[in-house]
Amino acid sequence: MRLSSTSHSRRWWALVAVSISQLMVALDATVINIALPRAQVDLNFSPANRQWLITAYALAFGSLMFLGGRVSDLWGRRRALIVGLVGFALASVVGGSAKTFGVLVSARAIQGVFGALLAPAALASLTTTFREPRERAKAFSIFGAVGGSGAAIGLILGGALTQWASWRWCLWVNVIFAALSFIGVMLFVDAGRTHERTHLDLVGSVLGSAGLFALVFGLGRAVTTGWGNVDTWMSLVVGAGLMVLFVIWQGRTRFPLLPLRIVTNRTRGGSLIALFITSVGIFAISLFLAYYMQNTLNYSPLKTGLLFLPLVGALGLSATLASARLLALVGPRPLVPVGMLLGMMGMILFTKLPANADYLGHVLPGLVLTGLGLGLIFAPSTASATAGVEPRDAGAASAMVNTAQQIGGSVGTALLNTIAVITARRMSCGANGAMNCHFTTGATIHGYAVAFWWAAGFFGVGAVVTFFMLESGAPELDGEVALS
Repeated sequence: MRLSSTSHSRRWWALVAVSISQLMVALDATVINIALPRAQVDLNFSPANRQWLITAYALAFGSLMFLGGRVSDLWGRRRALIVGLVGFALASVVGGSAKTFGVLVSARAIQGVFGALLAPAALASLTTTFREPRERAKAFSIFGAVGGSGAAIGLILGGALTQWASWRWCLWVNVIFAALSFIGVMLFVDAGRTHERTHLDLVGSVLGSAGLFALVFGLGRAVTTGWGNVDTWMSLVVGAGLMVLFVIWQGRTRFPLLPLRIVTNRTRGGSLIALFITSVGIFAISLFLAYYMQNTLNYSPLKTGLLFLPLVGALGLSATLASARLLALVGPRPLVPVGMLLGMMGMILFTKLPANADYLGHVLPGLVLTGLGLGLIFAPSTASATAGVEPRDAGAASAMVNTAQQIGGSVGTALLNTIAVITARRMSCGANGAMNCHFTTGATIHGYAVAFWWAAGFFGVGAVVTFFMLESGAPELDGEVALS
């Protein structure tokens, strides 16, 4: 039975519209990375402040995700998408035109605010539009491929724009994505408001947003101050405490921001864990390989970005072909654990990176294996994490998906980067080496290798956990959906 009120063609055009918005949000987490050196010269900010251009986006995005998801339930999907797209585009214009570091950081934070509204609304639109199992599997495979490859596409696009135009176009280009998505949303996306009245949980909003902010802030500080810093741990402890209070409150309030019934489902919980672990691993690929190819192999930003294309291609092939055809038949359990194992194998191959240029022998095989694995993880996990959700909870469930990915990326940034830096410092300068000591090439590559081993371990644990938590068979729907 087809439960969507939209025609067949409108559903697929709606998928195109929200996929473009998801691509914009996903690639903005990395598109600025390759442009940072030139932006630093242009705006004259210190290396110590450089990381805040990434952290400001992650802070706003991660901390407001729960609130953004519930607001999309309250306003309706289409209105939330429109507001999110317009706000994101305006913030991108301001950031691209920035003359000072403060304006650029503020613009990145505002991008994160509107991204926290945009991402859950985009996913919720698919959740309530595609209900028939086979169509749903195909739609989420495409959406998962777009979102999963966004980080790699961001590196490619950032390299091309920085080398051929200006680092400012890494922000201005969002206006093009936003305009295309805006037209599609206006034409093809339903309002998406439920007939039930949705209330906004103000106490839960404060607790959840403040808790996630403190967690992401603490993880971001760990990158530059190390894990021995008192303020870092204070932020993490406060964040964890607030999140505990948030969970307790959600179990007691009449109108929860995040209904606990969403996360207590076994398959849904396993899917969220899979997305969290995968986001940790993606960081290792996007950052360490970008540094390795530019700083060790001396490739240009454009060449570095283009060399990530095999990852994007393998991910797209895996998600759109294998997942689209198999998810509705066998369910997430065979697919996600196999994807985790492929990701683990890719990480292990990256631990063998040499100091000399050998892209075909050491980088390419790992990119292909990892890309195939990510495609098997993202699409089934995203579909399973939102399957069977009532329309009134679609935004909240979608927010959980995006939150798992955002927090996973923050953990990856803090944990793996700290491991790589400490390992390289000890190898180059001894156990008590100064913070600013010079790293040798061999020590730097060894630091990458140790971080990749940790990433491989995450994928290995993920394979075991998802094998036991996920269920075989197509995700069941909890009931019919009436869209308005």
